[in-house]
Amino acid sequence: MPDLMQVYYDGSCPVCSREVAMYRARPGADAVEWVDIHRAEPGQLGPGLSRDQALARMHVRTPEGTLLSGAAAFGALWSRLPGFRWLGRLISIPLFSGFAEICYRGFLWVRKLWRPTPSKGTAPF
Repeated sequence: MPDLMQVYYDGSCPVCSREVAMYRARPGADAVEWVDIHRAEPGQLGPGLSRDQALARMHVRTPEGTLLSGAAAFGALWSRLPGFRWLGRLISIPLFSGFAEICYRGFLWVRKLWRPTPSKGTAPF
């Protein structure tokens, strides 16, 4: 599946799961491999991405092998899905990408409130 973008997400996060379900129902979602970190086999994460890193932030691996995280990962995903491409283009503008990353980090802080307590050795959010 070299032409597929891989999206790594936290399937134990209710907000993350709902958002991914919404994306998966959209046209273009068949060009994405959706990897729930909690169900992933060790080799599914690929080089440069540990389970702890994958649980800490959303990650995307492009078909070319580039690993992106946070707002940049969302931008890559949105660029791939019809109906969201305008957001992907917007977030590629430096002013907006910086603001989007700040917002994403705020979400990660709030996410701690509803995510189950991680097991020892996993990221807190």
